[in-house]
Amino acid sequence: CDLLPLKGQYFLWNAGTAPIVPFMPVYARQLGFSSVIVGTIYTVLPISGMLAKPLFGAVADHFQLQKMLFLAFQILTAISFFVIQFIPEILAESVVKMDCDALTYFKSCNEGVDSCAVHRLITDAGNQTVLCEPDEWFMHEICTLWKSPLYCKPISHMMNLVQFEAYVPLSHTELFRCFHTCQFFLLPREEEVVLPSDITPVNNSNNVRRAPCSVRCNNAAMNEVLQKSVVTDGNVASFYQFWVFFLLMIISWVSMAVVVSVGDTICFEMLGDKASRFGQQRMWGAVGWGIFAVITGLLVDEISKGKQQKDYTVMFYLMAAMLILDVVVSSKLKHSQTKLSTSIIRDVGKLLTEVRIVVFMLWCIAVGLCTGLQWNFLFWHLEDLAVSEGCNMLQWIKTIEGLVMGVQCFGGELPFLFLSGRILKKIGHIHAMSLVLLAFGLRFIIYSVLQDPWWCLPVELFQGFTFGIFYATMASYASVVAPPGTEATVQGTVGAVFEGIGVSLGSLFGGMIYDEVGGAATFRNYGIFSLVLFVAHVLIQFLIGRKSSHSEQARGPDYESAARYAAPNEALQMMDDLQELTPS
Repeated sequence: CDLLPLKGQYFLWNAGTAPIVPFMPVYARQLGFSSVIVGTIYTVLPISGMLAKPLFGAVADHFQLQKMLFLAFQILTAISFFVIQFIPEILAESVVKMDCDALTYFKSCNEGVDSCAVHRLITDAGNQTVLCEPDEWFMHEICTLWKSPLYCKPISHMMNLVQFEAYVPLSHTELFRCFHTCQFFLLPREEEVVLPSDITPVNNSNNVRRAPCSVRCNNAAMNEVLQKSVVTDGNVASFYQFWVFFLLMIISWVSMAVVVSVGDTICFEMLGDKASRFGQQRMWGAVGWGIFAVITGLLVDEISKGKQQKDYTVMFYLMAAMLILDVVVSSKLKHSQTKLSTSIIRDVGKLLTEVRIVVFMLWCIAVGLCTGLQWNFLFWHLEDLAVSEGCNMLQWIKTIEGLVMGVQCFGGELPFLFLSGRILKKIGHIHAMSLVLLAFGLRFIIYSVLQDPWWCLPVELFQGFTFGIFYATMASYASVVAPPGTEATVQGTVGAVFEGIGVSLGSLFGGMIYDEVGGAATFRNYGIFSLVLFVAHVLIQFLIGRKSSHSEQARGPDYESAARYAAPNEALQMMDDLQELTPS
């Protein structure tokens, strides 16, 4: 019964973060940010978490404030995430080229155009107002050939806008991908263009050709095609929306980092000498995540029907409701902090001098590199696949993304977290670490060859290895090697290395590569990289094992080996016997 609130806390915390954390990268995309910008943001966020985890972990250990910080940062997480929905979308510009050659048409070239938006566009029609801002040559031609004295003034002394209304039959719209993804809006008959009364058009003029036009449309479908974000990788810092979003994300990420780190510490302290049961507590987080991720995806798609963009409002309210309940349940935890270290820095510093701990940290970084790509760009890849498969597929993409997280949780994380203690006892930590890298490699290679996003669902069973086994291995080993009184500090340090270095660099490199070569090639490159790391890890651990075996033989037959990472309880016994990883 004492552990029931602990299970409830894991369930509600993950139920609260599931509606918003996985959808935030694509939400940022809808705000107008590119993959490079999103990748950069998600590079800084884990670094902020890296700094926050050991810092607040040390504060919690020294002042014995674990539970107070735990509750305070849950509240801060809810507030910072909830405010993000009020950030306005960055306005886009609609610029086309008017061509008055043999045919009169408007040309819009936008490399990021949505082919499904073009499909919706050609089924509609309407009256549009077009404002054209011509250059001096264009104005001269209107003055001399079209006989309009209004436009014979110097261009700097006049409103350099030729304004007219045009009836654009959108069914004549054509998409030419060979011209850098351009759409041509054809005006088939001259009388369909209403020019100012003082302009007399001249037939067969070869000189009046092109001018940039700013388009004001009363048609949502046309705006969707023509509008292009004014945000670039170079000028993003000039938009206040970026800085507000960035600041709120840092606050929420730091808050989540502290909650997860301190929460795991509280869990292990409540379990006492039954650390192998950690997975059975943590799996309730997977249940909460899976249920509410699926619900969120379904609700977003349902609410967004008939709208040009996805409406994410519901995910913010789901998040807030679940985290408020989480604070209530967390306050019921029967936890008292009794251990105290007299020198936290010395104890943790001594721990980090162990060779096997260094190898363990490097493994956390390697897994973090792969996790950063999966967390932040898997949904981007699925949405790109949906566009290539057809517009009907894109309509249900949030449902697919929700189901992806559902399979990750119920088919992957839940069973493997439940069985993690037995698995680690059976194969040991070294083999578990190698298995995680192998699973990431195979998983990413499969992503790279997918054509239909629905086929991503069975691939998500790999989540049992890449997160279930990984998280249990990382958290349990960090718990058993921590000197008494430094539990929150060590958990924070390990989590900081994983997210602050691994996930951070994975997000940065992932965003840059994705922007250059696309989703399939990015996952292929990461998959090959993970397989190479898998081979390297096996070889390095083999060499370390041989060296340890020779050392044991030199010390005598009664020396007990600690050459392998065993199950948490066995590892603790061996380290206590050797007195290598605990303070003297």
